[in-house]
Amino acid sequence: MGFPEILVKLRHEHKMTQQELADKIGVSRGTIGMYEIGKRDPDTETLIKIANVFNVTTDQLLGRTDTPSPVDKITDSVSDDPELAKFWDELKEREDLQLLFKQTREMSPEDVKKIIRIIKAIEDEEAADDSL
Repeated sequence: MGFPEILVKLRHEHKMTQQELADKIGVSRGTIGMYEIGKRDPDTETLIKIANVFNVTTDQLLGRTDTPSPVDKITDSVSDDPELAKFWDELKEREDLQLLFKQTREMSPEDVKKIIRIIKAIEDEEAADDSL
């Protein structure tokens, strides 16, 4: 699978329109369309921006490795726990936690699950404090 197919796949997995992706990386919707049909390639700076949006490496975007992204690893780790999976679906969109997601690359699925549980406990406690 090459860059155009990978880009389409990632955009769909993140339920993002071409326009939304274009806005996030500072290009036109038409440029995203050209990337997706293989008529144009992004420059290095744009490639890095796309990788950051989807929390993958540039090698993954270019099809040079199929190592799962941290987001995919976390999704797989919590998939057997419906409550954590639902919480993760909300959490993975938070830009303030992107660095944390990247740190999970070397962790076991059980350790990843523990971290998501800890974050959930903190979020639940803050929500309870806010309601007082």
